[in-house]
Amino acid sequence: MIPADATGRPAPAAAPAPDERWNRVLAVAAVLVVVAYAVLATRWVSADPGWYDALTKPSWQPPDWVFGVAWPYNFLALGVAGAVLGLRTPRGTAGLWLAVLVANAAFALGWAYLFYVPHALTAAAVSLTVGAVLAWVLAFLAWRALPWTGVALLPYALWLTVATSLAFGFAAQRTG
Repeated sequence: MIPADATGRPAPAAAPAPDERWNRVLAVAAVLVVVAYAVLATRWVSADPGWYDALTKPSWQPPDWVFGVAWPYNFLALGVAGAVLGLRTPRGTAGLWLAVLVANAAFALGWAYLFYVPHALTAAAVSLTVGAVLAWVLAFLAWRALPWTGVALLPYALWLTVATSLAFGFAAQRTG
């Protein structure tokens, strides 16, 4: 039954509570950060494909198709986790997760830019190290709030850890 006011007309829908509005803002912000992360990473990774193709790859680098599976999954997992955490957890929890996501994306993008644009391989590896540590923090914070979101982010944290080892492998070949 639809609640009615004194005149018998349906009562207007209640405005969302302030925390609900903030949580929606946090959810949308998380998704926008992930979209920006994906767009900028794609742009910088595509900056000089001939250069990357000419590099000697570390022996432990996965085949190319793995990258094509891992990155779409990672971006989807980050977006879904961010939206769900934004909508379903207390504002402080969602806000902290979003802040760590922004820092994680910044350092991961720092790697993409440094590696593919000026080819500063050691600096890129250091940037990705910080990004990888923050990816584990993201997964832990997500797991504490909603365990399934933390589990969904484990492949992302693992992927950035492997990518960090590859980044140092490229840097060692260049300087060695």
